[in-house]
Amino acid sequence: MALAPEVDLGAARHDRAAFRSFVDSYVAGRADDYDREQRLPHDILAALAEHGYWGAALPTSAGGAGMDMVTLGALHEEIGRGCSSLRSLLTVHTMVAATLHRWGGERAKRCWLAELATGRRLGAFCLTEPEVGSDARAITSTARRDGADYLVDGTKKWITGGQLADLFLVFARCGEEPAAFLVEADAPGVRVEPVSDLLGTRASMLAQVHLTDVRVPAWARLGREGAGMLVLTHALDLGRYSVAAGCVGIMQACLDASVDYTGQRRQGGQPLRERQLVRRLISDMVTRLHAARLLCVRAGELKDAGDPATLMATWVAKYFASTSAMRTASDAVQLHGANGCTEGTHSVSRYFRDAKVMEIIEGSSQIQQLVIADDAYQHQPGAPGWSVVVGRRA
Repeated sequence: MALAPEVDLGAARHDRAAFRSFVDSYVAGRADDYDREQRLPHDILAALAEHGYWGAALPTSAGGAGMDMVTLGALHEEIGRGCSSLRSLLTVHTMVAATLHRWGGERAKRCWLAELATGRRLGAFCLTEPEVGSDARAITSTARRDGADYLVDGTKKWITGGQLADLFLVFARCGEEPAAFLVEADAPGVRVEPVSDLLGTRASMLAQVHLTDVRVPAWARLGREGAGMLVLTHALDLGRYSVAAGCVGIMQACLDASVDYTGQRRQGGQPLRERQLVRRLISDMVTRLHAARLLCVRAGELKDAGDPATLMATWVAKYFASTSAMRTASDAVQLHGANGCTEGTHSVSRYFRDAKVMEIIEGSSQIQQLVIADDAYQHQPGAPGWSVVVGRRA
């Protein structure tokens, strides 16, 4: 899908004020329409391309914007503040582009990297399957050798951006271990089936992707055979970080809406803001927002430093941010009363539905609890290398 002409991505301004201005100019006031229509229009996707955001995570040498991870988190937070569906599309595309850059061979990079960096092609991440979910070791999709190529078979479901994507990053079992392949959406044997009427992120244009004897050249495999879990870990860590940042954006949107509404709405002759219980809810929103944002910044700083502790820091950030977003959105609906239960007039009902999805994607809250607890038991407080973020520094 061609979105924009050649763009000087290196010229993009990398600061939160610019990201906020972009969202206020292009997204605010339209996201509820996207939600109702269950689609994102071409113009907003083209605007992302014009600002260089599709290639934000790629270095300038690869045609990207060269953002550091903390700045990337701020971008995804602001996009999430405006529209979680748009942020979800940006997330999976970023996962595909960054994974290609790190794990792809030179031929694959020459073929697709510049296209992904500029948004002339969009990427989607294909791991989840109808029966086994996102359990990578249990996937049933297969890739078998056929001469110099592979033949890929399987079905992937809940694929964010699947209706729009030009390039799929597909995980399929190659022998005993999963492997990662780039598959073009128009390749023979690929069939895309739209998925609609979701609880939240309704405009993220999900799809079920069917692959039947899809011929994929060996050079389109990312990483070596048997290294699929390494490729997957890298991709999911980046996706988890983006979702965590997007959850902070949801919280900011809920706080903004709640402060505005309770400052204007009157009860018993005075604004709701004067009620002590209302102020308690607002203060809790502010506190959770700041805590979640700081956890995301910490995870981003560790990524920029190349510190392996970023993996656990990202788990912690995503767990806290997603559960906090759900609680904050619930409080926002409560503060809006019946107005918070209707669509179109007040956006908090959309925030509530989107926040619920955030507790499920990129590792459910329950999976995150298990992972975080396991790490705590392995690395006892007070032991050498223990850090304030759960996990040890290198």
